[in-house]
Amino acid sequence: MKLATLNNGSRDGELMLVSRDLTRAASAAEIAPTLQAALDNWSVARPLLEARYQMLNDGTLGEAIPFDPQACHSPLPRAYHWADGSAYVNHVELVRKARGAEMPDTFWTEPLIYQGGSDTFLAPHEPIRMPTTDWGVDFESEIAVITDDVPMGTTAEQAMGHIKLLMLVNDVSLRNLIPAELAKGFGFYQSKPSSAFSPVAVTPDELGEHWADGKVKLPLITHLNGECFGRPDAGVDMTFNFPTLVAHAAKSRALGSGTIIGSGTVSNYDRSAGSSCLAEKRMLEIIDQGQPVTPFMQFGDVVRIEMLDPRHNSIFGAIEQRLEQS
Repeated sequence: MKLATLNNGSRDGELMLVSRDLTRAASAAEIAPTLQAALDNWSVARPLLEARYQMLNDGTLGEAIPFDPQACHSPLPRAYHWADGSAYVNHVELVRKARGAEMPDTFWTEPLIYQGGSDTFLAPHEPIRMPTTDWGVDFESEIAVITDDVPMGTTAEQAMGHIKLLMLVNDVSLRNLIPAELAKGFGFYQSKPSSAFSPVAVTPDELGEHWADGKVKLPLITHLNGECFGRPDAGVDMTFNFPTLVAHAAKSRALGSGTIIGSGTVSNYDRSAGSSCLAEKRMLEIIDQGQPVTPFMQFGDVVRIEMLDPRHNSIFGAIEQRLEQS
């Protein structure tokens, strides 16, 4: 099942069903007015949504309209909880190596995770607006899951059943603000502005065999200004799968329905696949050449993040954002 949120002028938008091929859409407001409302009552809403979704795909739903990703909010325009992990530890290792920092052994056994701002997400085609490029504006191409209610102390084995939807993420980062914030020992805040999510959220079954072992086993493709920047396989080199990330987040607190958990920057040891953020490419340049060559985003730059199935069909729709001066 594929779900989206129409930007109808309200804060939380209107829940829409989207056909498997992303060509048609239909309102699901009669079942649940918003995606959050559907998640709050998922056991009741899901079968009703699935029946309507089947009609949409069969062409028997008379009120279907053309699907327009540019009319969409992120599937959850705001969320009660957004936490981002760093499941691709080779990416963390690389960043630390470039600045000469040791890699603690615990990074391989316990996930890193931070809680980000979730009150205002960007729409998937909304510009990234910043007052200056001096802050080191970077994109981070990631995957995220949305959960239902997760009790405190849920194990990784139990967490798999709490994962209801998958999305893509652009976790915007302000790289030049990060060092000073982390030096205070209290984590990210100013360096992590609003993130954006793919136009469409999908149930894991839509991925078929490509959703396995709690991982999405397909390349995540990033273009910068129309040129392929990277296509690392999200199922390769993922140290901590999504159930492990969810269980880690729920160790000492319950997670409410609609909680979003991100994977962190998708990264492969095989560097021929390219990168999912500018920082990683810059770190490779530092290691190889002694200094970075690739700049961070400049005004007018456009990033596009997408995932295709083996037949080259878009699964989630694309995040496509231009950096503009505010």
